[in-house]
Amino acid sequence: MFFSDAGLLGAEAENPELRIEQNHMPMKKQNRWEDHYSRKAKKEKFPARSVYKLQEIQRKTHLIRKGDKVLDLGCAPGSWLLYVAELAGKKGEVVGVDLKPLSVNIPSGVRVYTGDILSPDEDLLLSMGKDFNVVMSDLAPVTTGNRHVDTARSFNLAQAALTIAHEVLVPGGSFVCKIFQGEDFKAFSDTVKTGFKKHKIFKPQSSRKGSREIYIIGIGKLKREA
Repeated sequence: MFFSDAGLLGAEAENPELRIEQNHMPMKKQNRWEDHYSRKAKKEKFPARSVYKLQEIQRKTHLIRKGDKVLDLGCAPGSWLLYVAELAGKKGEVVGVDLKPLSVNIPSGVRVYTGDILSPDEDLLLSMGKDFNVVMSDLAPVTTGNRHVDTARSFNLAQAALTIAHEVLVPGGSFVCKIFQGEDFKAFSDTVKTGFKKHKIFKPQSSRKGSREIYIIGIGKLKREA
């Protein structure tokens, strides 16, 4: 379901103690995060349940097409990479970046680099390349339990992802990014809105109950004036 900014901020106000989700938290068989999507991911050989969030986004927006070149920022543990590789097909190209090395086997046509998008060096940027059709970020900060700190860290990651997207996306390209709802949410959403032809706010049904994560989607990157 798509939401308006006002609706999201209202929902947050009504539930100020909503739990922050750390998206790539390791899961054990009997821990409290085990649910339908976790079991489904294991059955379908995906390393994390986060793949179903991207599947919902794809069904709503059809961002990724056969032959696309896609950049996945914060790609560990690899679920989004595997799913995107299926969507882009053999003629597509998929690039992933994360602080952590991947432990899953990646298909041909996928390149993965280890690096920090908050302070990317020139070698990393050159290795990633340009002219992407889609840039996506499922980055989440290491949470502290302090709402203001955690949402600020999430905002910084989202801003870094958007900066890279503006540099490497082709005109007309698309951007999807996770961010925690908080003080900077509307400002980030408005920034994305100004840079793309279409702008959507999306909360996947597969997000954990009580999670404050939300996805901002920009479709049709606008050309920047010189």
